[in-house]
Amino acid sequence: MPKMTFIERDGAAREVDAPIGLSVLEIAHKHGVDIEGACEGSLACSTCHVIVDPAWFAGLVTPTEDEEDMLDLAFGLERTSRLGCQIVMSDALDGLVVRLPAGTRNMLGG
Repeated sequence: MPKMTFIERDGAAREVDAPIGLSVLEIAHKHGVDIEGACEGSLACSTCHVIVDPAWFAGLVTPTEDEEDMLDLAFGLERTSRLGCQIVMSDALDGLVVRLPAGTRNMLGG
């Protein structure tokens, strides 16, 4: 089973099983990682914003225009920012490392 690592807000690294076909958001929820995902992966918010380790960023599928529009609303945006709902686990991403931003901005009011 592929693995991935979440770097929590406090800097602690948490390696988890990352089933192929699940998004980073779904994997986070499965393991109790503190990523909100207010719109449940429908590309209507930026609360699943993660910062991808630069070593992994180039290997990801290019973000869609809709994802880039939502990222513009994300708190603490960085060059390697992505939405966790849009990164789907594959064998090629075994070992993926993402960091949680310091905070999120929920425009859905939840």
